[in-house]
Amino acid sequence: MSDKEIPMSEWLPPLNPLHVFEVAARLGSFTKAAEKLRVTQPAISRQVRTLEEFVGVRLFERDKQGIRLTPAGEQFQREISPAFQIIRTAAANLKETRKIEPLKIRAYTTFASKWLIQRLPSFHVAYPNIRLNISNVVAPIDFAKDRVDLAIQFGDGNWPGVVSELLFTDLIQPVCSPKLLKSARLVEIDDLKKVQMLHSHYRRTDWHDWLAAVNRTDLLSSNEISFSSSILTYQAAAEGVGVAIGQIHLLRNEIADGTLVPLFDAPFERKLAHYVVRPKGRPLNRKARSFLNWLRKSMDEFAAGSRAAQP
Repeated sequence: MSDKEIPMSEWLPPLNPLHVFEVAARLGSFTKAAEKLRVTQPAISRQVRTLEEFVGVRLFERDKQGIRLTPAGEQFQREISPAFQIIRTAAANLKETRKIEPLKIRAYTTFASKWLIQRLPSFHVAYPNIRLNISNVVAPIDFAKDRVDLAIQFGDGNWPGVVSELLFTDLIQPVCSPKLLKSARLVEIDDLKKVQMLHSHYRRTDWHDWLAAVNRTDLLSSNEISFSSSILTYQAAAEGVGVAIGQIHLLRNEIADGTLVPLFDAPFERKLAHYVVRPKGRPLNRKARSFLNWLRKSMDEFAAGSRAAQP
């Protein structure tokens, strides 16, 4: 298609040469434009020549004294400069908006309640100017649709469109309250027949997986109570309602203060784990990088504490 056949509304000059021209015209020098744009002076000349060939008009006069705009160049500069100023203003406004927007983190409720929240004061000490917006959704993250910067997910780490970084594995074991131990003998695995098994809706296979690990799936029974979340399940266990399968890494405080007691000395590490995930192919902003660095450091300290707690 020839230039005459192109509709005027689509007759757009190449944008990089247009930008180079605007900078050179504003600064009145190819040398200064080269310094501003961090390229060579010959590169500036080539870009301007490309634009002149496109519009079919000389925009600069070149002589030993330097450059100066032709009448056509002066008119062109007057007409395009406001557009570039609008773009610069819009970019500055967008950057300023990003500065004050909170960092959006998505985490499972149990992880947020049992691990993240208690450590947030140290994050705010390290990064007092970063505001956080923490949401709780069980469904897998979709960074193309969800307005989230980082997410904590539970699974095998193989999710499409994300980069996964391991936080800690899923170590599970039956737990109950000291109150229940006073009324029920829970020394042998067979003793589970005498108590209620507490289930979490979103972790429905925990009891099966643990019993399979100790070769006792025959103990699965209808003597159970199901709750909508792990938080409620652990609260019921703490109140002496029955025995729950506990996520040992997330119940460290409850185990340390005696609220919950691990049973049977038989922890089982599943192949699933907690991961922090970020969108693949999208650079992280400064706030997200800061949170990720803090999370890694906190996880190192957490892992060191776990090793120290082992007998």
